[in-house]
Amino acid sequence: MRRLAAIGAIVLGVLLLVGGAATYLVVSSTLGEQNIVTSEDACLKGNDVDGPFTAYCQAKVIDMHALEATGGLHYAELGQEDPLRDTAMNASFLQASLFTSVLAFGVAAQAIGMGVIFILLGLGIRDVAVTVKPTTS
Repeated sequence: MRRLAAIGAIVLGVLLLVGGAATYLVVSSTLGEQNIVTSEDACLKGNDVDGPFTAYCQAKVIDMHALEATGGLHYAELGQEDPLRDTAMNASFLQASLFTSVLAFGVAAQAIGMGVIFILLGLGIRDVAVTVKPTTS
């Protein structure tokens, strides 16, 4: 039973590790293909948006610019006939997309971390199974 638990934990760990790494790389390359560069007033100015930190910085600066353009009002606070409503809506969509990629990076990193933990757990169980020999009566 220990051997089966060890193998299961190691296999699950490898799957999580590979899946997390693949997700991280796909999100990064897909985001990078958009050729977005953080603006000069962003926290990481002038960098390609292809990672969680640059995506977050660009989302925050989009919010700042949208609030400046709308006089500090968000989409839901603007009247239905207000011409600035489209600006606020586009900014909201862009922010949501960037924050979704930040979330995807976080989930991928968590999967990688869990994969490492499961692999180490499996190796530990395997070592115990090798060290502790069953007694027969």
